Amino acid sequence: MQWPFGPYETVMGAILLMTIPIQRILTRDESEMRVPLRDLLDEIRAKGYKWHISVFLIMYGFKAFIDQHNEAIKPRVGGFTHHVHGFEGEITLWVQESFRNEFLSDLLSFHYLFVYLFLIWFSPIYYILSRDEVMADKAVMNYFVVYVLAVPLYLFFNIEVTSTYMPGMDAIMYHNSWNLFFFTEVDPLDNGFPSLHVGIPLGLLIINRLHVKDLGISISQWRHREFDLFVAANIPIYLFSIQYLGIHWISDVIPGALVAAICAIFTHNFQPKLRKSGKKGWRVIIPNREEAVVAGLCSIIGTILLLGIIVDGPGTDEENPNMRFGAGDVNLDVIEVHSLWHSVDIEIINVGVEEVEVLVIHRDLVRDHAKNGKIDWSAFGEEDIRLLGPGEKLNFEVETPSVYDGHYVLATLRGDSGIGEVRVTSEYVDADLLWTAVLSSIPAFAITGHVLGGLYHSDDKMGKKSPHKKS
Repeated sequence: MQWPFGPYETVMGAILLMTIPIQRILTRDESEMRVPLRDLLDEIRAKGYKWHISVFLIMYGFKAFIDQHNEAIKPRVGGFTHHVHGFEGEITLWVQESFRNEFLSDLLSFHYLFVYLFLIWFSPIYYILSRDEVMADKAVMNYFVVYVLAVPLYLFFNIEVTSTYMPGMDAIMYHNSWNLFFFTEVDPLDNGFPSLHVGIPLGLLIINRLHVKDLGISISQWRHREFDLFVAANIPIYLFSIQYLGIHWISDVIPGALVAAICAIFTHNFQPKLRKSGKKGWRVIIPNREEAVVAGLCSIIGTILLLGIIVDGPGTDEENPNMRFGAGDVNLDVIEVHSLWHSVDIEIINVGVEEVEVLVIHRDLVRDHAKNGKIDWSAFGEEDIRLLGPGEKLNFEVETPSVYDGHYVLATLRGDSGIGEVRVTSEYVDADLLWTAVLSSIPAFAITGHVLGGLYHSDDKMGKKSPHKKS
């Protein structure tokens, strides 16, 4: 019998079932610090955890809002994958080919989705159930702030997943009949920069260390040390799996780490003010003069860089491909549903030197032909396949009268050798979302400036200490 639930439902079901047992195992030596389930609602009311629940609901809508911008503004932004590929080469392809086996593929695919969602959900729940409201606050803020910081990078620095751009690299997770619809609905496949699979757990680890430093103890003495080790153990697994599965470039890890550090410092410093605001009013969260000035300057500079350099900038050069593939590869680009009344204009340009075949097809006709990281090109009727020679372009108009009318652009190499290179551009009716995309990026610049201003203020205070006064 076919499993009736999709990846998200399956993983979330497993997460909910495992939450209490894992929390009880991690707190087995301090049962007196556990919140009995019968008292959980009282604990939520007493500790003011309602806003934690609200953050998860807000993030669901906020992420959908940001994702709506991604493809809509892409014609004005373009992409920079060719720069990353030119710098890195094909290291990740070597990783996949060297370690490829079916069991490892299944294991890492499950881990990639399960542990990521598990950490987002479990981190605050663990601290709530362990009577640690300070860390519960910080865990929720880590999830929210790290995504806010990633917004301008996701929207304005499009980097395709490695399996879209590197010939011979299989999309082990994405091109699978069970996963296909889920990932193409929630992942634009060009939001690799930065990797939040590294950023979120790393941010939590940094927060933990800042927290125990304030407590005046070492991390080994902390009562949540086992959970900290659990989070830490998953980072090297992610560093490997994001390469192996055909998702991230190595370069994606660097901004992920930077975003994690900024998020951790901001969260650690802002959380006490947030708690005080409930008693003393919102004025306590107002930044000091140095923080406000630097935050304002960063917001202005960041906005100028987006509008003056990125928008209609080098990423939009039509000579650069956003999809590359070798013999036997079938690559996929998603045509999203943005309007039930307006069509999507698709332009496909062959920017390479080899003949390629392209097909615009409803997603329902692809699902059954995606297995083990590959899409079976021979399963599609030749009457709808179009041949595209070097320098040639095709234009399609796709109607999406239903929310279930998602389409894919499929492309493959015509011959048995060489590399196919195409540029796919989709023009949506809501292209003017560029301006809300810029506005949505300003909080990331402001938070970064707030952190830099806080560091400057801290250093300045230390510098003004009397040389005769003991610190």
